[in-house]
Amino acid sequence: MYEHKSVLLNESIEGLAIKKSGIYVDATTGGGGHSYQILKRLDYAGHLYCFDQDEAAIEASKEHLQTLSLNNFTLIHSNFRFLKEKLEECNVKKVDGIIFDLGVSSFQLDEGSRGFSYNHDALLDMRMDQTQSLTAKEVINSYKEEDIANIIYKYGEEKYSRNIARNIVKERTKKEILTTHELVEIIKKSIPTKSKITGGHPAKRTFQALRIYVNDELGILSKTLEVAIKLLNSGGRVCVITFHSLEDRIVKEVFKKYTTEESRNRFMPIDLKKKDIQYNLITRKPIIPSTQEIENNNRAHSAKLRIIQKI
Repeated sequence: MYEHKSVLLNESIEGLAIKKSGIYVDATTGGGGHSYQILKRLDYAGHLYCFDQDEAAIEASKEHLQTLSLNNFTLIHSNFRFLKEKLEECNVKKVDGIIFDLGVSSFQLDEGSRGFSYNHDALLDMRMDQTQSLTAKEVINSYKEEDIANIIYKYGEEKYSRNIARNIVKERTKKEILTTHELVEIIKKSIPTKSKITGGHPAKRTFQALRIYVNDELGILSKTLEVAIKLLNSGGRVCVITFHSLEDRIVKEVFKKYTTEESRNRFMPIDLKKKDIQYNLITRKPIIPSTQEIENNNRAHSAKLRIIQKI
């Protein structure tokens, strides 16, 4: 079993307001850190459904969860985009809580062969679901320069995206770009020295962008959040932990859509009917990790937790 530190663990578990006999979903099970704490709080009538698109994560979490010696959890090897369909296959129509712990898992980062990390030399892969066809290698070696630049800028917010894309295309005419460290060297050459000194690891934003694009993370997140919110029983909650501004912006906007009245157009009649609000925003501002947690787990430094509840 690999070592895994779940971010904002206590805050998210408390945020779920778990009922002993409730039905819960961990949409991003990973190593099972959040799932384990949810299961500890359920009795024989409660049940937890654990989703992960990564087979290795499913196996790791299974080993971890079985130590509780309970038979009230179901592991589902699937991307959470199929949340509703997979739950219906289990005859589940409504749930009492869903947690999303977004981004790449510790397992995927620590296993260098998966190609997620710029700190490990490995084949360019970055697929969370190993059965899908699109890889980072294909994007880097076959996409047009303009498309690569747009991906890096849109999903990585990298201001030197055009330099990086130009140098990628230049280098791949000499030989195919196959590994993470080959890509890292190209990125380093594309960024001014001053920015490399002050902006953290020069490859961070490009690797983030490729991972998000290859796995369609933002598109899936936006659609699935709407599905998750509608699956809640009265009093049920959705907790979402994000790790960068693009994810957090989506969560904030979707939650706002369900917890505020529709904007009133100044040209419309004053008695415009108000939208029926069925949800309550538990977190007006996102919950962030404590200084101590950030010191103990560097991956927690950018994490934010938002919570919504069905009234």
